[in-house]
Amino acid sequence: MLIGPYSGIDLQTLVLVAILFVVAESISTAVLKGVRAGISPSSAVSLAAVVLVGPVGAAVVGFASCLTIRRMDLVKRAFNGAQFALAAYAAGHVYLLLGGTVGEPGREDFPAVVLPYVAAVLTHSLVNSVLIGTLMWALGVVRPGSRSRLHWRPLVAVELSSMGYQMLGLAIAAVWGGVGLVAPLLVLLPLFIARWTFAQQLDEARAHEATLATLCQAVETKDYYTRGHCMRVAEGAAMIARELGMPAERVQKIRYAGMLHDIGKLGVPTKVLQKTGKLTDDEYAAIKLHPTRGYEIVREISFLDEALAGIRHHHERLDGRGYPMGLVGMEIPESARIISVADVFDCLTSTRSYRQAWSAEDAIAELRACAGTQFDPRMVEALVRAVEREGWETPDIAEPPGGCYTEADPTNRTRPGSVDTAAGDEAPASSAPVPEAEEAADTAAPADAVTGGSER
Repeated sequence: MLIGPYSGIDLQTLVLVAILFVVAESISTAVLKGVRAGISPSSAVSLAAVVLVGPVGAAVVGFASCLTIRRMDLVKRAFNGAQFALAAYAAGHVYLLLGGTVGEPGREDFPAVVLPYVAAVLTHSLVNSVLIGTLMWALGVVRPGSRSRLHWRPLVAVELSSMGYQMLGLAIAAVWGGVGLVAPLLVLLPLFIARWTFAQQLDEARAHEATLATLCQAVETKDYYTRGHCMRVAEGAAMIARELGMPAERVQKIRYAGMLHDIGKLGVPTKVLQKTGKLTDDEYAAIKLHPTRGYEIVREISFLDEALAGIRHHHERLDGRGYPMGLVGMEIPESARIISVADVFDCLTSTRSYRQAWSAEDAIAELRACAGTQFDPRMVEALVRAVEREGWETPDIAEPPGGCYTEADPTNRTRPGSVDTAAGDEAPASSAPVPEAEEAADTAAPADAVTGGSER
């Protein structure tokens, strides 16, 4: 029957399982930074309830999540309770439909009980995902065909992790008859320990990121116009890396490179970074030292790994006219080729002391014009796809303090290629600023450089 069955429900078992569920749900753990979702051992208890007390009992156990011991508003508690109840109820009926029996499984029930149980796990995950997706749609978080910033891959990882917990529910049910309330402890204790270890690692990663963010702020306080630049470059680089299908761990390393790519500017005099006139040879030479200085500052930070190469070589060019080493083509580390594109894109779409921001469309056109000589075309197109899908938030910078900029004039922009980062041909000349290939000093740069080497 659709509602029921009520037979086979042991009241004592139901109460104990519900208490265990509330306790387990109260200690959920986030599994990925930046994702407001997590997993908890409660999913295993919920699926154990499907076997031990059937679909109705499992629904009651799921609804008990309303009593979870966490700070949560009433509406969210009600939604979570209904979500768990519906998912468990549906899973219970699929379990019965495929031949599963309610009660403590014995030796004679294996392996026949495995297939119905696996189907119940899949059903539970499916219903849970549908309900979450419906909620996100109702709240306007996602819309069909919209350029949403929601990243589905981490959410899928969370759901797969939850399914791993759910598979342990059968083990809980199998040993329940022998040890009763101790059964979940025997099965889940190792997971509780693993959960604690993972939480420590997550806290450490957050501490790492907070430290890097502080270093970013130290750099950006030297120039009003680059505030937020490092974090935007980090996000742009992560967008490119995800678009290329890189694993989450590598995406995070490239984010770190984006956050710290300008850390070497701590060694550049503030008056040079904030200069609005043309640069002297010595001043521009000081600017071009910042990638190497940045590498030297952070090279002993072990968790940066690949990020170090991105910091050191993000001003290299495919044609070999970049700096500090003049690397050519694929000699340039992949992380550096990613940072270079993200860096220039943010510079062009940001306001500077001498010009207003370019539109994203104009900046993309400029990147494409320089692809193959300065930028890796693969990275440029990855950024274009990511921006088209997710959008790009340009910084909101008001009228410059103590100065003004000239209204951006498309007819006065340098020709394609002006965002070059070449070191060799760049020599101070005109005081008229050109769009900068990177944020370097975000001031007027040498304008008579080949293909506009105003990179600072």
